[in-house]
Amino acid sequence: MARNRKKLFKNVTISGIADKGRAVGRTEEGIVLFVEGAVPGDVMDVLTYKKKKGIFIGVPDTYHKKSEDRQEPICQHFGECGGCKWQHLKYSGQLIHKDKVVQDAFRRIAKVEVGEFLPILGAEKIYHYRNKIEYSFLSKKWIPQEIIDKGEEVDFKNGLGFHRAGAFDKVVDIETCHLQNEPSNDIRNTLRQYTKDWNISYYDVKTHEGFMRNIFLRNNRKGEWMVNLIVAKDQKDILFPMLEMLLVKFPMIKSLWYTVNEKVNDSIFDLEVIHYGGNKFLDESLGKVKFQIGPKSFFQTNTHQAEVLYATTAEFAGLTGNENVYDLYTGLGSIALYIADRCNHVVGIEEIEAAIEDAHKNKELNGISNATFYAGDVKNILTDDFAKKHGKPDLLITDPPRAGMHKGVVEMLLKLESPKIVYVSCNPATQARDVQILSEKYTITKVQPVDMFPQTHHIENVALLELKK
Repeated sequence: MARNRKKLFKNVTISGIADKGRAVGRTEEGIVLFVEGAVPGDVMDVLTYKKKKGIFIGVPDTYHKKSEDRQEPICQHFGECGGCKWQHLKYSGQLIHKDKVVQDAFRRIAKVEVGEFLPILGAEKIYHYRNKIEYSFLSKKWIPQEIIDKGEEVDFKNGLGFHRAGAFDKVVDIETCHLQNEPSNDIRNTLRQYTKDWNISYYDVKTHEGFMRNIFLRNNRKGEWMVNLIVAKDQKDILFPMLEMLLVKFPMIKSLWYTVNEKVNDSIFDLEVIHYGGNKFLDESLGKVKFQIGPKSFFQTNTHQAEVLYATTAEFAGLTGNENVYDLYTGLGSIALYIADRCNHVVGIEEIEAAIEDAHKNKELNGISNATFYAGDVKNILTDDFAKKHGKPDLLITDPPRAGMHKGVVEMLLKLESPKIVYVSCNPATQARDVQILSEKYTITKVQPVDMFPQTHHIENVALLELKK
């Protein structure tokens, strides 16, 4: 079959969820399909439009049976923007199938026996759970094809919202988002109206012209807000009146910043973030540990579920107060600081230097004296000399990015032979890949999925590995 030739598959039963918000199903002949817009339990004819790595990708053509787990999405932008792709699946169904994703990863990729698969820990809040969100100002907004096909006059100019997958130069113009508490929507919509009233230009990613680029919104559980407005030019005559307007209209904004980004890309971590008004950080806590969160801080975006995740990690660790602990990919030291009062000493390693700077600040804030942090690539820092300096770990915690651990790091873990490893992952597939290698010396005692991001396919997972005797 040619790569993009369409093909119709009949009577496909949808059995689970897959990456990028797709569902997975099989034909009666056993052919695997990834289907957009389907829900586990659906039976349908599927029209495929692509074949990638032996897997057909398609869309529903005709429904023969609709799943009992289907529901009406609450968001008016469902199916258009790039987030919340599982709103049409009941939350109980989301948990069942996320649980299955984890189990399948360990059975099919890791190919190991797991002592106990613990039931997934679902979120109490399935909407308005994010403490951080970013919107983009772009000179072009995405319009659905069915609207264009009507032949009516359509305004493509200026959108403020989220990128649609595959549309790097356009955004879905968001009216109401259900990911973050108010006044998140009010702040965004106020800025849209303000920029319209004052004829302030939006950024064009092709010509690199325009003034407004991005806005970051953070909030804590006390209802305090941090705003960072990113613009393309240092034009204070345009920017400062806008910032003053935000402070006046939204008194809950306790920390206001701006960033001038004249680069082609949107990353701001190599740029100066300039403090305009209010405090320089927001206060938050996880368990007993207090954190000061700045505009560049790496902090879990679902605060409540982060506490669940860290409590699970601490429970799996089973610390007695005497242990020497390594915490790999420590971020701003959140897990290390969370368990510091339960061990003898913890040493954290993180590649991003700004995160380690935050770790040191929060260590001092909490009066913690038994934590040490290093900035640098884990594969370069975790060496024989490092182990000699800090002693063999009694417990090793690792929380790598989605790509998992570098093979060299996995090999070093086998060499260190820590009696316990607690592996926290945001990608069960790469976690299972690493666990398969570690199973040479380790038994997988138990696995605990934690749902950090309802309405999405993302899932965190905690695995306890114990050294074979």
